[in-house]
Amino acid sequence: MDNLKITLQYLMPKHFISRLVGKLAAAKLGWFTHFLINRFIKAYGINMSEAQFEKASDYASFNEFFTRPLKDGIRPLASDANIVAHPVDGCISQLGPIVQGQLVQAKNHSYSLQALLGGDIATAEPFIGGDFATIYLAPKDYHRIHMPVSGTLRQMIYVPGDLFSVNPLTAENVPDLFARNERVVTIFDTELGPMALVLVGATIVASIETVWAGTVTPPAGKNIFRWSYPAHGKNAITLAKGAEMGRFKLGSTVVLAFPANKLQFLADQQPGTVTRMGAPFAELR
Repeated sequence: MDNLKITLQYLMPKHFISRLVGKLAAAKLGWFTHFLINRFIKAYGINMSEAQFEKASDYASFNEFFTRPLKDGIRPLASDANIVAHPVDGCISQLGPIVQGQLVQAKNHSYSLQALLGGDIATAEPFIGGDFATIYLAPKDYHRIHMPVSGTLRQMIYVPGDLFSVNPLTAENVPDLFARNERVVTIFDTELGPMALVLVGATIVASIETVWAGTVTPPAGKNIFRWSYPAHGKNAITLAKGAEMGRFKLGSTVVLAFPANKLQFLADQQPGTVTRMGAPFAELR
C-alpha cells in the first residue's frame, strides 16, 4: 500500500490538483464552505477553543479558516534573549548538524543545502557546518509561521519545483524531497548571523505568503526569482522574535538553517517532538 501511495505521488498532476483545490479553498460558498470546515474540524480533531474565532460560520472561506489567528496569549513566547523559539506548531521531522553541505531528510536519505536554498553556493556557504531543523505542519496545525529570533530580511528566493506531499511516508521514500518541491527561501540577518527559513510547498498547498510580499506562489513558474532587501533605513524589513513572517494555505514544512557554533538544540527536542509556536527550541552558545 505504501508503494502504491508513492507511485501515485509521481503520477498524479500535482500542480493542477493543488491549484484547483486552491480555487475551492478561496471561494466564499456560504453554507457549503461552513459544511466543509465543520467536516475538516471533526476529521482532524482541531481544537477550535484556541482560535480567535471558534465557529465555522465565522469564516467566509476555507482559506480564512485554515490561516485562522489564535487567541492572544495562547502561545506564550520564550522571551529569554538566549533562547531560540519554535517558529510553528507542528512536529520535528529531523534536526542536527549540516554535514558536508547535506541535511538529513529521513533515515538513509539526505539532500543538498545548496539545492534547497536555490542552487547558489554563496547563499549556502554561511550555513555549511552549521545546524538545521525540519518541522512538519499537519493539516490540523496552526499555519502561520513566526520568527524564532529577531531578524532583518536580506533576501527572498522563489524556487520552482514539484508538489509532492511532505508527510513522513513521502520523506522516507522520495529522494531530495525538500530540495525538489516548490519553496520560498528567506534569509535574515540575526544575532546568530544569517538565518535561513524555508517554506516548502506540497500537494494541495494552495498558497505560500509572506507578511512583506503577500502571495509569493501561486502563480507557479519555471524560473528562480530573487529579491534583495536593505539592511538599514526606512525600507529595511525587521521582524521581532515571535512576529508573524508568513503562512501556508494548507499544510507543509519549514526548514531552518543556522551557522556553525551559534546554537544548541535543547535536549528534549528530538525527531517526533510536537512543537508549539513560541516555545523554547534551542539556546545560544
